Amino acid sequence: MSLLADLATLSKSSGFRKLLGVRLISQVGDGMFQAGMASLFFFSSQFMTSAAGIASALVVMLGPYSLVGPLFGPLLDRWRRRQILLWGNAMRCIVGMCVAVATWGPTRIEIVYALTLCMLGLSRFLLAALSAGLPSVVGARELLAANSLVPTVGGFATGIGIVIGFLLRAFLPEGFSRNIASLLVAAILYAGAAGAARLLGPDQLGPANKPESADEFAPVSALEQTGELRSVGEHPTESEPTSSAGSPASLRSSVRELAEAVIYVVRRRTPGLALAVMAFHRFVYEMEFITIILVSRNLLADPADPDAGLAYFGALGGAMVAGQFVAVVLTPLAHQKIVPWRWVVTSMVAGSVGQALFVAGPRFGAMAAGAFAVGFGVQGAKIAVDTIVQSDTSDAYRGRAFAIYDLLFNLGVCAAAGASLFALPDIGWSRPVQTVLFGLVWVVTFGFYWAMVRLGGRPQVRSGRCPRAVDCE
Repeated sequence: MSLLADLATLSKSSGFRKLLGVRLISQVGDGMFQAGMASLFFFSSQFMTSAAGIASALVVMLGPYSLVGPLFGPLLDRWRRRQILLWGNAMRCIVGMCVAVATWGPTRIEIVYALTLCMLGLSRFLLAALSAGLPSVVGARELLAANSLVPTVGGFATGIGIVIGFLLRAFLPEGFSRNIASLLVAAILYAGAAGAARLLGPDQLGPANKPESADEFAPVSALEQTGELRSVGEHPTESEPTSSAGSPASLRSSVRELAEAVIYVVRRRTPGLALAVMAFHRFVYEMEFITIILVSRNLLADPADPDAGLAYFGALGGAMVAGQFVAVVLTPLAHQKIVPWRWVVTSMVAGSVGQALFVAGPRFGAMAAGAFAVGFGVQGAKIAVDTIVQSDTSDAYRGRAFAIYDLLFNLGVCAAAGASLFALPDIGWSRPVQTVLFGLVWVVTFGFYWAMVRLGGRPQVRSGRCPRAVDCE
């Protein structure tokens, strides 16, 4: 089916249009929130101007969620995903307003860190819910086109939010309103996303086979929905107390269900390989992103002029977003001739061209071209990875699979932050580091290609190596 036919089919789906609306509104808010945080943390004279400062900021904000976030992943297979989008965005509205208030006057960096951690955790959780719910509103044949369209317009919406946030900073006068304007607008947009989520049916996004319950957030285990995994943990008897959210029994259940999902995606092979290559590629991408921040702040611009650094960062970041946009356009077209896993390989090889330009030197023109290629590579690979995880994972595990996705995503970011702390100079560019990153991409790409060729590009079905306790079909 052609791209235009896929898009025409998607546009006829009321559920897809509503889900896309939730994502667009919330991602414009994400962009504005990111612009506010970037201005505060990375392009403000009183905050992070070194590799150590930026690395510590990323680790503090993402590290804790990377550890505890996956424990909430099973909720995507137990709670109605529409309700998660509704109440999650409402919570983000409140947290966004709290961040704005926390930046009033002398900034208490510890409070801002904590609130930002909450916001980023909610954002990643809701993106996982959006991804897990997407196959419920589109057909299998249109899934790749949907995975291409949604990141395109979602990334475009985030870019719009970032641009608006930076314009507010540029044109508003110095003072309180300049510091919090983008944060307040982001909070309003999150409230709008919560309202848009109400347009979806309560059960429209799954999870599948959820029993009827008066409680919209009834903690029904996905394992109990299918009955496939009761050899791992039997159905509770009448004498066993029902665990409530947050209780030790509920925590143990979440850990067990997440562990079962890890076993599932590993033994299905293709989703496990896709998640692994995503994590390594994210590490490389974030290393390059930190490089761009530091080069813009401390090398291309005078370190004493944060506004000039912000302008350079906007240009290089814009080149990277442009590459992502091109990847989103080309990926569904390429899918007509190339299966998703081969597109992962193609995208990573294309992105490595940009890394070769980074190796050449920190000249603005070369770095802009390199950022474009890196953006193309990471986005093209991501779209194909999303499709592999969605299509090769059953709905009973899909929410937890994307919780694992988030865990690996954030660990990749934190690993990049930690590596940059020791490997990158304050000016951001190092030829040995860039050379190592270039080589790492090629090693990961070859390993992924070799493994997928051995599998024939198909997921593993139940066999002697896949016991019934974790159904691989």
